[in-house]
Amino acid sequence: MTETTVQHLPWRDTSLPDRERAARLAEQMTLREKVAQLFGVWVGASSEGGQVAPHQHDMKEPVPLEDLLPSGLGQLTRPFGTVPVDAGMGALSLMRTQQRIAESNRFGIPAMAHEECLAGFAAWGATAYPVPLSWGATFNPELIGRIGAAIGTDMRSVGVHQGLAPVLDVVRDARWGRVEETIGEDPYLVGSIASAYIRGLEGSGVVATLKHFVGYSASKAGRNLAPVSVGMRERADVLLVPFEMAVQESGVRSVMHAYTDIDGVPSAADRSLLTGLLRETWGFDGTVVADYFGISFLMELHRVAGSLGEAAAAALTAGVDVELPTVDAFGDHLLAELEAGRLDESVIDTAVLRVLTQKIELGLLDPDWSPVPAALAGLDPEDPASVRGSVDLDRPENRSLAAEVAEQALILTANNGILPLTAPGRIAVVGPNADNPMAFLGCYSFPAHVGVQHPEVAAGIELPTVAASLRAEFPDSSITVTAGCTVDGPETDGFAGAVAAARDADVVVAVLGDRSGLFGRGTSGEGCDTESLVLPGVQQQLLETLMDTGVPVVLVLLTGRPYALGRASADAAAVVHAFFPGEEGGPAIAGVLSGRVNPSGRLPVSVPASPGAQPSTYLAAPLAQTSDVSSIDPTPAFAFGHGLSYSSFEWSGFALEGPAEFGVDGETSVSVTVANTGARDGVEVVQLYLHDPVASVVRPMQRLAGFARVPLAAGASARVSFAVPADAASFTGRNGVRIVEPGELELRLGVSSTDIRATAGVTLTGTVREVDHTRRLHCPAEVSPLD
Repeated sequence: MTETTVQHLPWRDTSLPDRERAARLAEQMTLREKVAQLFGVWVGASSEGGQVAPHQHDMKEPVPLEDLLPSGLGQLTRPFGTVPVDAGMGALSLMRTQQRIAESNRFGIPAMAHEECLAGFAAWGATAYPVPLSWGATFNPELIGRIGAAIGTDMRSVGVHQGLAPVLDVVRDARWGRVEETIGEDPYLVGSIASAYIRGLEGSGVVATLKHFVGYSASKAGRNLAPVSVGMRERADVLLVPFEMAVQESGVRSVMHAYTDIDGVPSAADRSLLTGLLRETWGFDGTVVADYFGISFLMELHRVAGSLGEAAAAALTAGVDVELPTVDAFGDHLLAELEAGRLDESVIDTAVLRVLTQKIELGLLDPDWSPVPAALAGLDPEDPASVRGSVDLDRPENRSLAAEVAEQALILTANNGILPLTAPGRIAVVGPNADNPMAFLGCYSFPAHVGVQHPEVAAGIELPTVAASLRAEFPDSSITVTAGCTVDGPETDGFAGAVAAARDADVVVAVLGDRSGLFGRGTSGEGCDTESLVLPGVQQQLLETLMDTGVPVVLVLLTGRPYALGRASADAAAVVHAFFPGEEGGPAIAGVLSGRVNPSGRLPVSVPASPGAQPSTYLAAPLAQTSDVSSIDPTPAFAFGHGLSYSSFEWSGFALEGPAEFGVDGETSVSVTVANTGARDGVEVVQLYLHDPVASVVRPMQRLAGFARVPLAAGASARVSFAVPADAASFTGRNGVRIVEPGELELRLGVSSTDIRATAGVTLTGTVREVDHTRRLHCPAEVSPLD
């Protein structure tokens, strides 16, 4: 700290409550110093270990750090996720920058550093895990919690404090490019999986960030950053539910507002959302951060502000605490609003108290705080050569976890008996993703997000392709590889070679799908929306040409969204869905094809039968079903929750064990016995759906209320029970208040949303009961092995 450092330091007294320490510090700060805590600066770590340099998006002018640091700095934006840099050198660079920041302001306050961590720490050389859509396919919250913990541990070890994940948007239209970033089309699945990830991330000491609050995925026609038109009921009962669950159950400490507006009110300026609902009703006490450039968008895109100062005042008043990724509206423009008397300083005080409290929670204002991250402990920062290569962000235990998730996320969607393959003599591996190492990665993985802009730099991680993995899996088979076409090009000149390879093979493995990218550089990813859910380019034509050869075709899809597959849905010998399964995706796919891996994934999104029948989500009202008065049939080819196995399972002994009639504040329970009647160990996923036959408002035909992933050894069985509280039947009534309504209810147990194995009718008794965010959100499952 400098000579002008304030001598009285109660904010460093760890015996005081965090919020009191923050308040004592804020009392000593000037207005400019307070405002400085409310924005970040976009930086890029130095590959030589020097201090970071400002790296601004091409939309904005760079701001020299030396002009900002005397007043302090709230955040450092993506010091690792901006350019490829050795992890050790990146940690050294960040350490030196934090040292400089703390020494430059009167109070010795370092910045919080944040990074993307949607499918792994978005840093060069870090493990690339499966994307969140694959998380949903596992139906395994415990496993995804382990991902969160692993990612958080790596991030915190190099000095990162906050992760911009997970995405809690519920898929409403699969044409949206960011489907790959979501967990699925059901709010209960999204909330359950996301909350587990958050607990893992937060448990490792990294602040998780819920995004995008709220409605981003419900844009018209599936277009990115497009208008949203949803009613209060869809907003409350579908879009808000995962956020509500996470705030109540996960310990999350940050929320990011959505870019979109709902009914003309942008989320970044919606006080009823960011303060009224999030804070006053739900009790959230963390920070709200802006989606990148979202505050200036109030002026530039939404046009609800006439200047950046007005945009800043609107966002702060609504409840946004921190401007990201860089200082723009929250700098001099905000100060001008304050000086002109158009914004009260108390608004700033409220935001800075939250920011400082969070920094204190992270230990950044403790007397023993050090800028040296754990990864550099014991190393000599004056000897960069000893630091370079010292940090491994893709350790064997990470890769093992990535493989476990990939294997559990793969969905055997169709199988005519050809799988598992038994020592095929000749395999033709065909398709643009057959030998493409990038085909496993989502758009927020470092190689796809940043690495593509640096083609001279290696990916930093091993990415065995499907072709290479099949060669390793089937060493005695003759394997030929041909692309046949590109992912999205119109050329068909490769078809002849593909057909020749197919005719000379015993089986064809067609590896088709997406190329993930950003803003039009891919067929999936942020800003990569599609008009129709037909496979990109000429891939559908290639697929049908291969099927016309008469050779069995096993279709492997490496995608970020579900696609309509035409006649392949019925005529392909087998279909395997792999939603960007990460760096271990190749071996996982080969393992499923060989039978080394018994598939257990379930579809987190419906697979449409027609490329234009949108939306085809299962979570839909009666009028969304097929009918005689419309020529469009939205019935999916494969339903939400569907997935096959190499084991066979028998269900028996279904029973309504609780009362058939119970009050609107009571509960009942249902149970079933599941037996593995196959010859090998396997996993059944038991799904509980609720159907409300008659209600005072239109309800979805059914919705997921609980699930249990049940691993069973060959010949073993287990009793699976669900407790079903009346709260699970709640919905938003006509007056906008959430209620539990008396009447009939049907409990359904099934292996998918369309394959229901048992049902029980129950009756809720009493009068209409109002409930709130404290209601019971789960139908907890208990799995009891049987002798």
